[in-house]
Amino acid sequence: MSKLNQVVTEIVEEMRAREDRGIVASYIPELGRVDPQNFGMTVIDAEGSLYSGGDCETPFSIQSISKVFTLTLALGKIGERLWERVGREPSGSPFNSIVQLEAEQGIPRNPFINAGAIAVTDVILSGSQPREALGEIIRFMQFLADDSSIIIDHTVAASEQQHRYRNSALANYMKSYGVLKNDVEKTLGVYFHHCAIAMSCRQLAMAARFLAHAGLNPATGCSIVIPDRARRINAVMLTCGHYDGSGEFAYRVGLPGKSGVGGGILAVAPGLASIAVWSPGLDAAGNSHLGRIALERLSQRMGWSIFGP
Repeated sequence: MSKLNQVVTEIVEEMRAREDRGIVASYIPELGRVDPQNFGMTVIDAEGSLYSGGDCETPFSIQSISKVFTLTLALGKIGERLWERVGREPSGSPFNSIVQLEAEQGIPRNPFINAGAIAVTDVILSGSQPREALGEIIRFMQFLADDSSIIIDHTVAASEQQHRYRNSALANYMKSYGVLKNDVEKTLGVYFHHCAIAMSCRQLAMAARFLAHAGLNPATGCSIVIPDRARRINAVMLTCGHYDGSGEFAYRVGLPGKSGVGGGILAVAPGLASIAVWSPGLDAAGNSHLGRIALERLSQRMGWSIFGP
């Protein structure tokens, strides 16, 4: 048994045995129905070998993890001009805060808080109908994961739309400053649906391989983004990927990562591996409680922190 296989197996067993599992998100009712006992993990190394355990094949709502991929698409469409409409700084505020948006005249602090991701979605929507924009996003995810079975969970999307009031406030506020160019309801519709994409840990780790390998899919040699762009996306993930828990994640795990309130975390060890974990219970900052602990243990035992072993 390889060291990585042994470490993943040990971590899955350790997480399964823990009683402190966090609190499942309930402000989106469909997410509140997920069993907090679930835990899954997949690691894919540079050679393409998969190391998995637990509920790694169970699809879950990726929620804000989708923002990594919409950011990639938006940068592909308008390049560095994107940063005229959204910043790159950590927020230090809750992911759905409107106070910061008001103080900064409608420019979201980064592309991973809700306001920033709505602005990024607006870029993808421009020149398209919502159905076309959604099709582009889902096809991109299927292409990256090499899996055509990835779909949108329309029940979760409908649940988000029914409880959209805070996100509607954010979007309308940005629209008043000209940050959003399209119809607010259309932009929000696309946003809710891409957050409701359902993927397993295996599919998610597969989709993130290009970020672990300088923009290349190591299985095909296909360039997804140039190395400089992959590095910059990873940088934003490290500093902003866990809302106001980003500093704690960097301190404890030391890897670029992006969480979602569905309980998933996507992380990359540059040059080494792509990683996905899922445990639905969240901590106070809205990040997977056991997911973060599992990644901390993986990083420590494998010596993968970007800051040194």
